[in-house]
Amino acid sequence: MSLQLADVQLKEGKKIYFASDFHFGIPDYEETRKREVIVCSWLDAIKTDAQQIYLVGDIFDSWMEYKLVAPKGTIRFLGKLAEIADTGIEIIVFTGNHDLWMHGYFEQELGIKVIKTAQSFKINDQLFHVAHGDGVCEKEWKYILLKKLLHSNWSQFIYRQLHPDLGLRLADWFSRLGPKHKYVDLGMKDHAEEYQILYAKSCLLKKEFNYFIFGHRHIPIKLQLNDSSTFINLGDWISYNTYAVFDGKKTHLKKY
Repeated sequence: MSLQLADVQLKEGKKIYFASDFHFGIPDYEETRKREVIVCSWLDAIKTDAQQIYLVGDIFDSWMEYKLVAPKGTIRFLGKLAEIADTGIEIIVFTGNHDLWMHGYFEQELGIKVIKTAQSFKINDQLFHVAHGDGVCEKEWKYILLKKLLHSNWSQFIYRQLHPDLGLRLADWFSRLGPKHKYVDLGMKDHAEEYQILYAKSCLLKKEFNYFIFGHRHIPIKLQLNDSSTFINLGDWISYNTYAVFDGKKTHLKKY
């Protein structure tokens, strides 16, 4: 069962940070290590004034937990998260389409909340809607059906019957069948075709949100949807090293 996020009141001088799509694991170990160093450096830089840190999915290019086994690698990143969480800074991880099979490791070992669904909550007086951003629009019905299957307890139970060496290798292989995560020349589609924007606009028909914050598309962008609502895609840490920060009044999209 997914946790629900509580509303937040920012303490004086504190900020809220959002980042997504580190995709640790691709294209190889060496490049992942370089990216890991940069992400850890960013975490060190923001921990001085962070009240909360939201990691909005696809932290890993593939992640599959067994009851007694978790994937090797990125130990410096995981250790940095534990170090920061131990200081009292709250870290919240949203699962993405590449790392959706999280089953307690982050909560138990790192003291980090794991969220598996889109969440709406207030920070100060601003209403945020946060999700990884995959399968949010009903036009993606084929993918939504696949996502439901992958989130099924039965499908995950069956998969975990594979030996971890085989299961983790298969997860990595399937992950690499998708896009290569190089989006430097890619822009957002027209608003009538961009699924995340269509979803945000459909939400606004029911309720007014100040910010929609998504990952998944790897395109750092900040768009004004109406006078009081802003859409932000966080980009990625493969091509852009971008993140968002809420200072208590406004949310800014920045590059590290």
